[in-house]
Amino acid sequence: MSITDTPLYQNVKSHKTTHLGELFFFENYLVAEFNEGVEINYKNFDAVRELIKEHFGNESFGLISNRINSYSIVITDAPLFNQCESLKAYATVTYSLFAERIFNVENYFFKFNKQNFNSLSDAKVWVENTLTINTQQSLN
Repeated sequence: MSITDTPLYQNVKSHKTTHLGELFFFENYLVAEFNEGVEINYKNFDAVRELIKEHFGNESFGLISNRINSYSIVITDAPLFNQCESLKAYATVTYSLFAERIFNVENYFFKFNKQNFNSLSDAKVWVENTLTINTQQSLN
């Protein structure tokens, strides 16, 4: 289910469209809905990276990948993506057993604090809680 079809959509601060898909920015996290069939690699992710930097600056943020479409991520680029130190919570929302298995394979390569969910609302709660804990730990 697209975020546009949920109550979460009313809290979107900014909505951007890129060649890879739709980005919905909230105060301290974003929801990405990538297009059907795209292949995401570190180089073609530049536009998304720039929008993230523009919205969050150097602040910690969370990312929810709402996998309503089928797309691929170039696994060999994982070490480059892993350099994003501001990303403190990465949630995926999957809608099939196949997508869940892909998430499990990705975990071997991506070193983010990751969790998989079956609903956007559960992913949002986890991301917000994780960011709150991270902020409290950095204050101590």
